[in-house]
Amino acid sequence: MTTPLPATGGNLLVVDDEQTVRELLPTALRYAGFTVDTAANGEQALDRAAQHPPDLVLLDVMLPDMDGFEVIRRLREQPNPAATDRLGPIPVIFLTAREATQDKVNGLLLGGDDYVTKPFDLEELIARIQAILRRTKGNPRATLMIADLELDPEGHQVTRAGVPIRLSPTEFRLLHFLLSNPGSTVTKPQILEHVWRYDFGGDPSIVDNYISYLRRKIDNGGPKLIHTVHGIGYVVRGPRA
Repeated sequence: MTTPLPATGGNLLVVDDEQTVRELLPTALRYAGFTVDTAANGEQALDRAAQHPPDLVLLDVMLPDMDGFEVIRRLREQPNPAATDRLGPIPVIFLTAREATQDKVNGLLLGGDDYVTKPFDLEELIARIQAILRRTKGNPRATLMIADLELDPEGHQVTRAGVPIRLSPTEFRLLHFLLSNPGSTVTKPQILEHVWRYDFGGDPSIVDNYISYLRRKIDNGGPKLIHTVHGIGYVVRGPRA
């Protein structure tokens, strides 16, 4: 008989109204070394996350009481003082049978970290979970600064000229990546790889959308810091003298 690995991979919350999924998927994840809790609907998921904050949520879109998009909205509003070793809010991977591109875009725009369509390959799912946890549970880093813009990875705070700026988890990761490469042009494929960890079907429009969101929050009322390098990508740099 195969012996399960020690539970060192992280704490996961599986949210799905299908009993088979709630039984089989957690069993496989536990054998991969994760600690797993489950919930059958949105309210249970919010309660579980509030009582025992997970490192990552596997969230079905179609739930009986509210859809997964509403769950992630409420999840982002819940305070999580226990998350002291994670870069940003609780990451979420959507699990769903819905293949429409707009559903995927909606999930990502709401702050989802990934979107996996059922039936999924278990090894690929575990690899995606591990990639997200490596990204979000890394060692705290020093505050990143350019001009009057500051990003604190450990506290998940962004300010400009001392004024707090509220960002979604994906916006935060995007700004973190840009500020980690000050003065250097990063291409759209590089952004897709480092922020989303996969190529999003080769469509770079999601990058353009998120850059637009960031500019409205970061460059509103101050010197422009996020610049377009036409035909290549983007660069963040301070105002030129």
